[in-house]
Amino acid sequence: MRIRRRHLLGATPLLALPRLAGAQAAFPTRGVTIVVPFPPGGGTDVLARILAQHFQEAWRQTVVVENRGGGAGRIGLQQVQRAAPDGYTLMVTSTGGIMGLAGAERAFAVREALTPVTLIAAPAYVVAMHPGVGVKDVAELIAMAKARPGQLSFGSSGTGAASHLAAELFASMAGIEMLHVPYRGTGPALNDLIAGRIQLMFAPPQTVAAAVAAGQVKNLAMTAERRSGLLPGLPTVGESGLPGYSAVGWFGLFGPRGMPAAIAAQISEEAARGLGTAATRQRLAALGAEPEPMTPDAFAAYIDADIAKWQRVVRERGITLE
Repeated sequence: MRIRRRHLLGATPLLALPRLAGAQAAFPTRGVTIVVPFPPGGGTDVLARILAQHFQEAWRQTVVVENRGGGAGRIGLQQVQRAAPDGYTLMVTSTGGIMGLAGAERAFAVREALTPVTLIAAPAYVVAMHPGVGVKDVAELIAMAKARPGQLSFGSSGTGAASHLAAELFASMAGIEMLHVPYRGTGPALNDLIAGRIQLMFAPPQTVAAAVAAGQVKNLAMTAERRSGLLPGLPTVGESGLPGYSAVGWFGLFGPRGMPAAIAAQISEEAARGLGTAATRQRLAALGAEPEPMTPDAFAAYIDADIAKWQRVVRERGITLE
């Protein structure tokens, strides 16, 4: 009898393993909310809805996108930070949203505030110029700016936005001064660019595509390290006048701080499957983006390096983040 009892007690942990594995694999067992800390209709919102649709089909659970705009993204961010770290509350945000959290003065580690899940996309901008400026490439633009310090103006979607920081990095590396004109969104800035009230924008390519096709705006260069497969004929800033320059605005998926690594990995893997489909690639291409999923650890390292880069720009250029 003692032998039999030892055998049964020894078997207990083995019998428990399938139940533990099954509990982990069951996620999610109820609806999931994806918070977007910006109003509906923008790029962040569109990407969140693309992921939500895939998750809902894959998990067979309701996945709701909840827009919580305000406070330059802080209201939605705080909602996610207060949520239980169980995977049922997620957030899609962008470079600007995390920059507002990081600030400029202290070193930033994203894991101290959130659980990174995956990069969604990191689209480059185009240097979009009013045709009346009359330069043919980045080298000529820099020469003009040096000859007319502070006279060339560029618009952005707001102070501290990725479009603003990309232009400030350009000015810093080129040794030039330009006048920053912040707007409440890309649309109003584009309207003034078309009208010639500003000379430049560092803009998502899809937002200026119609104006470029109509001859109202000229694309001068891409801001990525390599040419984009979506605009292969457009040179990079680096190859056309400013070697070493690179600036992208990324979008990523996060959860509250302390989310179990197994849950974060499971969500990340499912997101990668969704981003890898032909239909999703086509939808992202319409936004000027290509899918770039990452593991949670790789994404955390990516963000920390990127934010450190932008914090240096903010300090060096004396920018006050909103």
